[in-house]
Amino acid sequence: MTQAPRPGPALRVSVPTLSPSSRLYMGTEAGGSALLLVGTLVALAWANSPWAAGYETFWSTTASLGVGDAVLSMDLRHWVNDGAMALFFLVVGLEITREVATGELRDRRTVAAPALGALGGLAVPALVYLAFNPSGEAASGWGIVMSTDTAFVLGVLALFGPRCPDRLRLFLLTLAIVDDIGAITVMALFYSDEIVLPALAVAGVLVLVLLLLRWAGVWTLTPYVLTGVALWLAVHESGVHATLAGVLVGLLLPARPPSRKEVERTAAFGRALREDPDAAKARTTKLAVASTVPANARLQESLHRWTAYLVVPVFGLANAGVVLDGETLRAAATSPVTLGVAVALVVGNAVGITLGALVALRTGWGVLPGGVRWSHLMAGATLAGIGFTISLFITDLAFDDELLREQAKIGILLGSLTAAVLGTVLLRTLGERFPLCSPASEEPPSLPPRPWLAPRL
Repeated sequence: MTQAPRPGPALRVSVPTLSPSSRLYMGTEAGGSALLLVGTLVALAWANSPWAAGYETFWSTTASLGVGDAVLSMDLRHWVNDGAMALFFLVVGLEITREVATGELRDRRTVAAPALGALGGLAVPALVYLAFNPSGEAASGWGIVMSTDTAFVLGVLALFGPRCPDRLRLFLLTLAIVDDIGAITVMALFYSDEIVLPALAVAGVLVLVLLLLRWAGVWTLTPYVLTGVALWLAVHESGVHATLAGVLVGLLLPARPPSRKEVERTAAFGRALREDPDAAKARTTKLAVASTVPANARLQESLHRWTAYLVVPVFGLANAGVVLDGETLRAAATSPVTLGVAVALVVGNAVGITLGALVALRTGWGVLPGGVRWSHLMAGATLAGIGFTISLFITDLAFDDELLREQAKIGILLGSLTAAVLGTVLLRTLGERFPLCSPASEEPPSLPPRPWLAPRL
């Protein structure tokens, strides 16, 4: 009698949901989060050391850049916040455009759950903060709690996430992109200084120039870069925060790849170079090959590592130096600003993102990426309460009172740390009890419409 073969181990299917460019982007963000943490810890240690006076003195040092009578002067902190961070927001804009053109934001059902989750993560934290600070100058800090720090969230997932975390990373990356769009819009509408109309008009003309370059099919980076620098200067002079210039350039750079016919055309340049090599043909061939890569991708490849490994860590070093002596901590323990920021980051994001995604899934508008379960969604929503980089950024815009700034920064540190620890515990616990990779299934789980949404018979 022939013995039937013994069944093998259960099949685990890995659903390829991430493109190589998405993997590279998330890997760079995760790596940069370690340096951001180092910068933050150094700032805290410096601001609470015997050399604490030197911290503020250094970042308040004025530096000037100019030609002839045209001089731009700012202290070092503002050069970081207004200048270097424009590159950070430029990369954010480039990533948004790439995802819309060729990435995950093309699929409506894939985008719906994280997009509605992001909207919930924008609205509910702001409402929670306003419940603690309904009036006065403190109320203007509601925008502080509306952003998720992509670098820290992806860094935590890389270090402590469950098995097969790619689909959860995809969900949180899409959520963070939509969240960034909301935070940028809030900064533009609610956290700008007094508007200077002539400078704003010049900025508008330069935006039209960028649109014209894109319409004309200009693929070289130099015209975009020069126009972008001029746009940054115009936006800076207009009273709108200068970093928004970086976002605009990122959103307007071409991201769609060329046709297959245009790519194959480069072979002719290579053959000509092989037959008769000279400097002119080598340069022409190099330009022809470069033209097959969208300007968006080329600029992102050039800038992303600089922003992740240098700009954002230096930003943390320049802005996270909060004095944590006994008197400051006692005041923060009863401060509605500190408590509002901390509770809004942790509870507001967890509730808002979960409810927003619930709407998408219950109505059938969206699905979760393959293998992601409800337990992972709730853990990821908790982790998204890490609101550090842009939260610190908006704090500087929201408050003129230095005491309110310090109390808000303490709330950011407390809330972000709590969200990181709680989200990590939930991910590890739920990731072990409910494996993220669903056995033998490539279908992303979704929920049927609720009975109360179905028509009555």
